This record gives sequence, structure tokens and C-alpha cells, in this order.
Amino acid sequence: MRRRELIMLLGGAAATWPVGARAQQPGMPVVGFLRSGSLTEVPDRVTAFRQGLKEAGFVEGQNVAIEYRSDENQPDRLPLLVADLLRRQVALIVGSSTPAALAAKAATTTVPIVFMTGGDPVSVGLVASVNRPGGNVTGVSFFSVELYVAAGGLMSYAGSITDTYRQGGFYAGRILKGEKPGDLPVMLSSKFELVINLKAAKALGLEIPDKLLALADEVIE
Repeated sequence: MRRRELIMLLGGAAATWPVGARAQQPGMPVVGFLRSGSLTEVPDRVTAFRQGLKEAGFVEGQNVAIEYRSDENQPDRLPLLVADLLRRQVALIVGSSTPAALAAKAATTTVPIVFMTGGDPVSVGLVASVNRPGGNVTGVSFFSVELYVAAGGLMSYAGSITDTYRQGGFYAGRILKGEKPGDLPVMLSSKFELVINLKAAKALGLEIPDKLLALADEVIE
């Protein structure tokens, strides 16, 4: 086949490719998901984050990629992990814990950062204000007393951690669409859960009424 005929053939074939196939965007945005701790311990939170992204119009593998990094309970590795994500030119970094978010903030003032934290983001230095975060950082805060239940407390009524990650995913999607993190107020948990620890109740010699157990969102046995 002569060169001219080959060029015409290839050109005609390209015109018939589906739009999605032609657009295998090398420019697909990449989100860096950074956690202090182990990712294998929190699959429900990762799933919730993906759900939030989906609600904002982004599906992993289709129009957004996610690079996952965790320090595996070695906090001194966080700066190296952040540096690796920045080298990969991620469009946004998710700090899925306060130490991870602080490490990201210390490394860049330009790449947007979305955090999920159980503490006060102002007092720990993540943002200047809840209503007007400023800079390149915003996120979602939940009440962390739900953790202390997981660590042996009796009961708590606190913000849902998984829903916080869903909200964080939604915020990440909004930023990928062009909104500035400094203009997005820090969100507070919109969903609350009652968690009861039966082990703690037994250790204290307490009997939790069945009606209260029936109302609980989670019972730790």
C-alpha cells in the first residue's frame, strides 16, 4: 500500500472512533490520597470518598485517577510521600488525617488540599478560619469522640466518619471543576451516628436497654 493511501485510511478510521476512545486524556486529573496509618484498615472510608467524587461527577478510572499513599504508621515518611505526589504533578492532595494534611500543607502553597479531620482545623493550623479558609486548604471536620468509643469508651453520638469522607470527595470534585479551596468554607459533618460499646458496658457492669441498642447506628461487641 502506498504512503498516501495509508495516511487516508488511518485518517478515516480515526474519524470513526468513539469520542471516549479518542479522548484517552493524558490530561486526566490525578488526585493524591494521603493517609497517616494504613489504608487497609479503612476500606469503608476510601469507598465513601470515591462516592463523594462520583456525586461531583468524577469516577475513578474514567475521568479521574487516584494515587494512594500511606505511611503505614511511620509518620516520618509523610514528607517523602507528599514529595512523591508532587513530583507526579497531582491536581489535588487529600489529607485523610490531620498529620497527612499538615504534611501536605508544609510542602506546597499552590496544589489544592482537602482534609478530613476530627480536630479543630483552625487550632491545629490547617486553615485561618472555618468560614474563610484562605490559601490552598479546605476540608471537612467531624467530632472525634466517636474514636475514643472505638478505643474502649462507652458510647458516643458524633459525626459519621464515613460520611465525612463522602463530603471530602464531593469537595475534591468541586475543586477539580475549578473552585478555589480558599473560597470553600470548612464543612462540618452533616450526619451523626450513635455508637455503643458493649465491651465497655460489660466491664463497667452496666446493662444497655434493648430500646437504646435498637436505636444505635453501630454496636461494638
